[in-house]
Amino acid sequence: MILKRQFSKQKKHLLIGLSVFLTLGSCSSTNRENDTINPIDKNPTAEDFKNIDPNFPSFVSIINTTPTGKKWVKQENMSDEFNTSFDTAKWFKSTWNYGVPVFMTTSNVNSGVTDGNLWIKATLNESNPDGRWFQTARIHSKTKISYPMCTEARIKTAHISAFNTYWLNNGDSNNRDEIDIIENNSNPSCGCQPDFPLQMNSQYFHANSTLSPIEIRNAANFNQSKLLAINPSKGIKWNEDYHTFGVWWKDSKNIQFYLDGEPAGSVVVGKDRNGQTYANREFTRDLEIIFDLWTSDASWLGGLPLKSDLSNNTINTMKIDWIRTWKLENN
Repeated sequence: MILKRQFSKQKKHLLIGLSVFLTLGSCSSTNRENDTINPIDKNPTAEDFKNIDPNFPSFVSIINTTPTGKKWVKQENMSDEFNTSFDTAKWFKSTWNYGVPVFMTTSNVNSGVTDGNLWIKATLNESNPDGRWFQTARIHSKTKISYPMCTEARIKTAHISAFNTYWLNNGDSNNRDEIDIIENNSNPSCGCQPDFPLQMNSQYFHANSTLSPIEIRNAANFNQSKLLAINPSKGIKWNEDYHTFGVWWKDSKNIQFYLDGEPAGSVVVGKDRNGQTYANREFTRDLEIIFDLWTSDASWLGGLPLKSDLSNNTINTMKIDWIRTWKLENN
């Protein structure tokens, strides 16, 4: 009887988790064409998570919500397994800075491809001007892309108080469409962000210098506790192992985030974090994919790292195992 009650309780929790999964993964669109979603023919299993097909977005192997009559076409110029060297035909480094103490560099000391990973390393360099001792790097795709698309990357964070980021942007801070897939910090120093080691920080920004307000934004921060119990990555902190992060940019309004094959929150362009909706705001620009590692003396980031952490090569490096990008096209 005790075993039966325990089994029933586990089954109930799995069904509740599945219900949340389906609700998040097939959220309605306010702007998308009337696409039909492939019917759900089975519940996800532990085996599904072990056998994800790398040729498609991860959710296709877990619960496939690809619209009927559509197919995912891989974009090789925005995909990379990082098994050889830094591919200058696909990627470039930029040096525009965030606030102090960040110093962006193209130095091979701070970024490159080694042992099957693209990596970005934060190092201590107190000889940089203006107190910019946090030396680091940013890497962009040379190609830009628009919706409908999906991109995923398998990432292990640096275990320092800094944002490990994977995002899309068009490069103009005053007139931009921005999707932050992750801004993750596994080791906040401020004592004020206890959820960060398991929280996927995701958001959008829309900026237009001719409108008021110029900038709007909203977040869909997702905690790992909401993953299905059968997901083998549940409960593993960002620095402890690789996680697969992704976004399905569906149309000019709808953005769905993913974590380890499961839907992980969504945002609608025009809905601002202040609760107001600006119906005339939508995404219209082609965007680059970007990775970087940076910090700030701010509570919303988690505070500055210890300078000594930047000399510890076991924790100061963000690693990207691979990135895969697809466009959604007609069959």
